[in-house]
Amino acid sequence: MVEDFHYFGHYIVLYSIIEYINEKKKREIYRYRSIEEEVRVSKLKTISGYLKIGIVVLVFLVKCSFAVQNVDVDRLVPQLETEIKRMMTEGKVPSAAVALVSGDRIIWTGAYGYSNLWAKTPAAPCTVYLIGSTFKTMSMFALMQQMEKGRFKLDGRVNDYLNEFKIQGETPSNPVTFRHLLTHTSGLPGDFGGHPVWGTTVPTPLKEYLRSSLKLKNPLMTKLVYSNIAYSLVAYLIEKFSGEKYKKYIQKHIFDPLEMRDTAFAPRPDMEERLAIPYIFNKKTGKHKPAVRVKANVWPAGIVYGTVTNQANWLIANLNHGVFKNHRLISEETFREIMTRQYDKFIGTISEGWLNETTGYGLTWWISRRKGDTLFAHSGSVSGYTAFLVGNLDQKTGFAILTNGNRAHAHLFKLAVKALDLLETFKKSP
Repeated sequence: MVEDFHYFGHYIVLYSIIEYINEKKKREIYRYRSIEEEVRVSKLKTISGYLKIGIVVLVFLVKCSFAVQNVDVDRLVPQLETEIKRMMTEGKVPSAAVALVSGDRIIWTGAYGYSNLWAKTPAAPCTVYLIGSTFKTMSMFALMQQMEKGRFKLDGRVNDYLNEFKIQGETPSNPVTFRHLLTHTSGLPGDFGGHPVWGTTVPTPLKEYLRSSLKLKNPLMTKLVYSNIAYSLVAYLIEKFSGEKYKKYIQKHIFDPLEMRDTAFAPRPDMEERLAIPYIFNKKTGKHKPAVRVKANVWPAGIVYGTVTNQANWLIANLNHGVFKNHRLISEETFREIMTRQYDKFIGTISEGWLNETTGYGLTWWISRRKGDTLFAHSGSVSGYTAFLVGNLDQKTGFAILTNGNRAHAHLFKLAVKALDLLETFKKSP
């Protein structure tokens, strides 16, 4: 608090100097009545006004930063940066953008390496990456919003809501439910259906794709099969229940309320200007090779682009039980269901080793217990990009990372655990 008053005093002195200049210019107006002089003085008044407003805002921000800062970032960051650089070396990751969250704030962001190796473009927190399947968690929230409006029940039969096509291969006595779709236990296949961005083919229209591909590969609840087509069906259902186009609904009810202004299904020109090149490491040559950019038939499952600060906003909403800056996305009751591990039958490490024997699916999020705390997490990966999000519900801390490294999951997982531990280690006492 001593530093707080020290800075505040400087701003008051500066504010007083500008007031003195302003008064002097007022006197000049009465001394000189020419139009040119009045215009000149008027401009000076405007400039001084802007400066005063800026000072007031700056004082407010400085005071707020002292009030909300509950982690010793200055001590944390040097240790975290060492781990980030180690991860990039071991994981062959050209660049990474990282964000740390505590409570309802982004407390630190950093970026490392080159988003474009050929041009040697330094990565920045505003660099745009493909966020991949981390987006599935957002799509799930959108579907649950429709559940809260009474459009369906979580354990309701999905086929009852499908008229233009049906899930094929379902046993009527053991139907696929919405809960099954959101836990990868439906028996639907993974699927992808990639198309080069600059190729001659394009993704099949969603309805047509679902009509031809919505077939069970495995009996219901017999095994976990990570299903992209299940989340393509989720997109269709959101359109059907809401009466809005899927992309428009996500923009209006997820991206906009969370101020995720740099997250999009198709990057705007100003986002494309900041877009990281995807890379794959060639073990034979020991060099990175640019990967082919892709679209996909299952685009609602994760062909989405964004920045790490936008990802951090998504973490904040989840750490605060579905609330971002006083805007509630879903109810507390629904949020608790989302963060509850659904099936004890399917527990153990997920993806490429996250996290431990307690890990299992909540609704889309991976739910784990570690050191007595509940963690939620999800990764995202498309050729040349790997993303990861993790939050500690009990400590209200989170870690987000976006990279243009290929299949770097295990390295990001290890870094994420270290980041959560550092957030706890350097948490300030109340």
